[in-house]
Amino acid sequence: MQHHQKSAEAQTQATLSPSWLTAVRAAESKKATDIKVLDLREVTSFADFFVICSAASQRQIQAISDEIEKRLKEEGEAPLSIEGYPNAEWVLMDYGDLLVHIFTAQARQYYDLERLWRHAKEVPIPPEA
Repeated sequence: MQHHQKSAEAQTQATLSPSWLTAVRAAESKKATDIKVLDLREVTSFADFFVICSAASQRQIQAISDEIEKRLKEEGEAPLSIEGYPNAEWVLMDYGDLLVHIFTAQARQYYDLERLWRHAKEVPIPPEA
């Protein structure tokens, strides 16, 4: 009985921490701003979720990217690709079902993904426990 409870608890934990939430927590820990999560499942088939956030500098964008990669790796998730890291105006981290976009404020305004993907639902980010 004890063993069964533990595995159910572990399953619940896995369900409670989807990859997008792990990415959000990592971004928060590196002081990313204006973090948004978009649910694209009813809009497109190439990705389920976008995490979009902003950072004040190229160095901060790289720190956010590094932290997201580290935390998702701990959960067994490796990126298919990471684009834009050297210039760090817009870093795109591709995890298949999850795409993470980290922008400078200027680049974010310019590309305006929220407008482009306005038919996607915004996912409420739960407060930290």
